[in-house]
Amino acid sequence: MREIKNKVKRFLKDNRMHHEDIDMEAWCDIFIDQMQAGLAGKDSSLAMIPTYIEVGRDIPTGRPAIVLDAGGTNFRVATVCFDKSGKPIIENFLQEPMPGLDRESSKEEFFRTIVDYMAHVVDASDSIGFCFSYPTEILPSKDGRLIRFCKEVKAKEVEGELVGENLVAAVEAAGYKGDKRVVILNDTVATLLAGISAFQDRAFDSYIGFILGTGSNCCYIESNRNITKTSDPDPDKEQVINVESGSFGKAPRGSIDLQLDESTLDPGKYTFEKMFSGAYFGALALKTLREASRQGLFSEILAEGLLAAKELETKDVNDFMRYRQGDNLLAVSCGRGAEQDRAAVWYLLDGLIERAAKLVAILLSAVVLKTGKGENPCAPVCITAEGTTFYELKSLKTKVECYLKGFLQEKHGRFTEIVSVENATLIGAAIAGLTN
Repeated sequence: MREIKNKVKRFLKDNRMHHEDIDMEAWCDIFIDQMQAGLAGKDSSLAMIPTYIEVGRDIPTGRPAIVLDAGGTNFRVATVCFDKSGKPIIENFLQEPMPGLDRESSKEEFFRTIVDYMAHVVDASDSIGFCFSYPTEILPSKDGRLIRFCKEVKAKEVEGELVGENLVAAVEAAGYKGDKRVVILNDTVATLLAGISAFQDRAFDSYIGFILGTGSNCCYIESNRNITKTSDPDPDKEQVINVESGSFGKAPRGSIDLQLDESTLDPGKYTFEKMFSGAYFGALALKTLREASRQGLFSEILAEGLLAAKELETKDVNDFMRYRQGDNLLAVSCGRGAEQDRAAVWYLLDGLIERAAKLVAILLSAVVLKTGKGENPCAPVCITAEGTTFYELKSLKTKVECYLKGFLQEKHGRFTEIVSVENATLIGAAIAGLTN
């Protein structure tokens, strides 16, 4: 087994895909440099989008908000109100496919579909918190202009358009009352707000919202004085900044990362996200396995199975890592009794997960260091993390925490705590809609 492990390690190193070759300190510095450039409006792969959303405002009780959540795969609708104790009450929940996911959608069709989805709640409130998980320029009015779609959504006519304004127009066109106040925010911002609300009785120095599911992104609280690319905000206040971390363009990509990027609908964009997020990790794993097969790491039986596989999803990777002798795609491809193949696949996939964890830890460490917070272990930085890839992909969360402890805590004296809030994006969207 040691020989197999060494062969896999050599393969990953030869293809610049091995975690040991990534210097956390150096890449944290590069990430922070990109953050600072983005805040200043200089050339940067990180958009550092101001959200104009402040934290700490009182949440009104007993008043519902309509919440919309446009995610990478699903579109969710609900109403949320908060009782006197601050507990969120979620009702009228509906989940449908994300518009534009299966085929190209026009602007009219895109927003009409959303109105159809929300027909059962459209008259429940005049406040709409719209969690819109795509790169969007947020305006001081809290509306947002879509910069571009990602995660394979196809609706080019919507790009460059004001999301809230078009939604209200579509509501009116469908015959409903159009006097709606729409607040646009990213899923990471909603997650951060939900974390603040859920843990008001605990001491945290600052807050970060982090998503690792179909896609990946993060946000944090920044002093307005440091946002020099705009003169709008009050310099004595703070606001949430949407980093758009998935587009970080300086990451240490390997040869197989480059192959994957070229095979996507948007080559050259969101290259960091494509190294570890759920929408791409399965495809990256399959390309890595096939390249390893071409270089002779597997038997002919497994090589044939890999070539026959039309696709590999992140779920398939997770299934194999948890059930190596199961009936999942990779386990079956290894064949019965082929323990050397099985071990080689395990070492290779574990290596990709290890690298993913290190990259995530670099992202989170850079953001924590940028805040200057978390020096007191009794008041750590709260990282509200959401996403099935982060929590379900075997060992990923544990590996991330290990890197954070070794690098951020022991080397830099910064303390963090990762927490989860059920239905975070719905709750955060409601908070934004009710307090802005």
